[in-house]
Amino acid sequence: MKVARLGVGLAALSLVVAGCGGGDDDDTSSPSSSGSASGGTTGGRVSIEISEPQYLVPTNTNETAGAEVLDALFVGLVDYDEQNKPVLTELAAAVDSSDNKTWDIKLNPGWTFHNGEPVTSDSFINAWNYGALNANGQNNNYFFGSIEGYSDLNPEDPNPDDEKVPEATAQALSGLKKVSDTEFTVTLTAPDNTFKTSLGYTAFYPMPEAAFGDIKAFEEAPIGNGPFKMNGSWNHKESIAVDTYADFKGTKPKVDGIDFKIYESLETAYNDLTAGNLDVMDSLPPSALANAEQELGDRYQTFPSSRYDFFGFPTYDQKYANIKVRQAISMAIDREAIATTVFNNTREPADAFVSPVVAGYQEGSCGEFCTFNPERAKQLLAEGGGLSDMTITYNADGGHKEWVTAACNQIQQTLGVQCVAEPKPSFDVLLDDLDKSKSSKQGFGPFRLGWIMDYPSMQNYLGPLYTTGGSSNYYGYSNPKFDDLVKKGQTEATEEAAIADWKQAESILAEEFPVIPLFFGVTNAANSERVTNVSVDAFDRIDKVNISLK
Repeated sequence: MKVARLGVGLAALSLVVAGCGGGDDDDTSSPSSSGSASGGTTGGRVSIEISEPQYLVPTNTNETAGAEVLDALFVGLVDYDEQNKPVLTELAAAVDSSDNKTWDIKLNPGWTFHNGEPVTSDSFINAWNYGALNANGQNNNYFFGSIEGYSDLNPEDPNPDDEKVPEATAQALSGLKKVSDTEFTVTLTAPDNTFKTSLGYTAFYPMPEAAFGDIKAFEEAPIGNGPFKMNGSWNHKESIAVDTYADFKGTKPKVDGIDFKIYESLETAYNDLTAGNLDVMDSLPPSALANAEQELGDRYQTFPSSRYDFFGFPTYDQKYANIKVRQAISMAIDREAIATTVFNNTREPADAFVSPVVAGYQEGSCGEFCTFNPERAKQLLAEGGGLSDMTITYNADGGHKEWVTAACNQIQQTLGVQCVAEPKPSFDVLLDDLDKSKSSKQGFGPFRLGWIMDYPSMQNYLGPLYTTGGSSNYYGYSNPKFDDLVKKGQTEATEEAAIADWKQAESILAEEFPVIPLFFGVTNAANSERVTNVSVDAFDRIDKVNISLK
């Protein structure tokens, strides 16, 4: 999954729940397809707002801006239907297993990358091996952990406090076997009921042979197999341009190309949109919320989202090591008040660690610690040893200043703790700093993050965020019992059967409180007068195939 730098949502929780099966229409040709398209013309270019991506390599991209671009450039094996069930893309002929342990994957022939290289079994096998090898340091390494041979590529580190990576005893996953150019098998170390569902995630895209000779050059101009190809290179902090791929074998886009415009401020982007200089935003600044519908009319829309916002606490930061300090901070935050005054009643206070959009959501699993109770908060802080000051870090390009500042003010007023909301210029910078802090075990203090699901499963809210070594576990949280419960759930016969295990795992989070759940939300989007057929799925991906000019 992906951590999100997103701004604000605009609807009540009931809307989120009602839309939990939505997002994608019945066109499974593209992971981005959602909503139905009608009218509009063909041709022309549209522009979409994003922040600066952190990375543009499928096995390394785990945040929303990079994922939005890769969604245009790549097609994987699996998409999701209106019930959030995995369905095959036009590239995949079969993804079958009789025991959830050995999977047979077949490709439809004739697909090519943008450089003309054919998409074959090797395109997946090589990409997944690259992502799984520890020496390559890929953010999405975690997602290959269930495949046989993973431990050979990721030996246990005898000195986890240094930055040296232990030498792998193999260079390829033994569980990946090529049968033919259009068929390969995947053998897992244990049955995994989430494996097929997870294949819709960015980490499992194929990559061409051309990528591995110079991965840095590839990242500047990724060569994908999707409906759009790069037009030039990544113009950092400015733009990324893509054109439709003439030889694309799936459903072709209506537009000739997309210009991803990179902004450091949602306010600036919104001003550009209202001035006609930008076509689509899928997140609006808080300052625009109150008047967006009146100002934009039907050019303002809301969509169900899997978004979950929280404050994280690095577990190696001794200042916040006492759980009562973290619980006190949580109980000092009046989520309802922020939802009303900052978000204009467009957010729902989070009462759990898993979003209501997936099966297994436990209403109120966070317990009393996700409720506003000033007196109890003061008591907990005193019992936890007190706290004189704190700094909450956020990314300035996501519209977070207002609500993080409001939370800080509440903490200061309730607890008497001097609180500062400190911005990082952009989300990629925040993530880079968190990576460095985690690897060096340096104190960082609480920070805000958001989560958009990678695939529709309760496991996706627990595994990547909280298991030991999870791809987005920026707080270094580790509990073997929690890890075991998450894995045990995956080995159950079905995801439905796994929910009991995952609920137990979530209960451990409620007991240990490594993060503070804050808000659930939906996506609020806006578009210019020149485009139509704008929709956003539950993964916060803009539909790039159906969007068109009027």
